[in-house]
Amino acid sequence: MSLLQELEERSGKQCELCAAKDNLSIYEVPPVSTGGVDGSLLACATCIEQINDVEKTEANHWRCLNDSMWSEFRAVKIVAWRMLSRLRNEGWPQDLLDMLYLEDDDLRFAKESGDHLDESEKIIHRDANGAILQAGDSVVLIKDLKVKGSSMVAKQGTAVRRISLDRENAKYIEGKVGATQIVIVTDYVKKMTEKE
Repeated sequence: MSLLQELEERSGKQCELCAAKDNLSIYEVPPVSTGGVDGSLLACATCIEQINDVEKTEANHWRCLNDSMWSEFRAVKIVAWRMLSRLRNEGWPQDLLDMLYLEDDDLRFAKESGDHLDESEKIIHRDANGAILQAGDSVVLIKDLKVKGSSMVAKQGTAVRRISLDRENAKYIEGKVGATQIVIVTDYVKKMTEKE
């Protein structure tokens, strides 16, 4: 059974957030999704667009979370927590957030999006050209980098896929070069476009 079929069966062929039945697709929960059934949910195009673009978020659309936040599935609860956190200044989402319980590991993962922070508190990671980096992006090294604590040198032009962000420091990201997980200074990377 494919992932799509498993999610359709789990959700009854409807958006697991707002219960819409049209334009459904798989949404992998960032930043570093485990993929599969546990790291994904079935969502409509409207929900996915608003999750991905803060500017397009319509508070009233998310009143549906009053029901879906009680889902037994981790991915659904995490996205519900993130969207309620993003909208908490509306008033009603804060009431729902106060009722929503997440296990400690799930809460840590939910906070990776930064949706619970005010704009002034958010740490923005930028590449050498000033492009904003997000968790899960791919970057290219623009300079040979010696890896601290090893004899390895990460060569210029090396692609680092599915990066994660340091939530404490805007200059640091993490990613794998070969089999080695390394910390990289953002001054030495360029964000890859989808075409690259």
